[in-house]
Amino acid sequence: MSEILSIPILLGTNRRENASENVAKWVFWKMQEREDIEPQYFDVRDFALPQEHYGTEIGGDFPQWRDAVIKADGLVIVTPEYNHGYPGVLKSVLDLLLKEYIHKAVAFVSVSAGPWGGTRVCEALLPVVRELGLAATFTDLQFPSVRTKFDGDGNLLDPAYEKRVQGFLDELAWMSKSLRWGRKNLPSRHH
Repeated sequence: MSEILSIPILLGTNRRENASENVAKWVFWKMQEREDIEPQYFDVRDFALPQEHYGTEIGGDFPQWRDAVIKADGLVIVTPEYNHGYPGVLKSVLDLLLKEYIHKAVAFVSVSAGPWGGTRVCEALLPVVRELGLAATFTDLQFPSVRTKFDGDGNLLDPAYEKRVQGFLDELAWMSKSLRWGRKNLPSRHH
């Protein structure tokens, strides 16, 4: 079994000029620097979601996302907190699939303009990812007052995040490896 973990990262907001994009790109770069993770970047703005018929039966209309999740050992979701919750478009993209997520790790990177760093969006996403069959890590990466964390070119200004992101990715890698072993070696009615 390859030691390289396939872990897509999903930017979960479609707002233009959003600060979450700086965060997602920085976390993606940090994932790329690791020898044990092969990341793939997805942005909800790139999904042409249907306006009428909707649900997991249309997941096949997005083969790049479907194939990435099938191959994935884990998933990183980067999301801002909107009114104590997650963006509707993020939920719509997650709902494109179901069985493809089962017994895979998921880690949250939350973003907020205020001082709480998106803690409430992480809590709001827990029941969603649980229903999808994903297993959430206990190490979230939070960016409170996000507009003070990056310069105009998208460069991180707070060096404390270098250590934080390592712990975040170490935990995600551990969970992803453990669940991959379980999917391959333990019987499950879902596989």
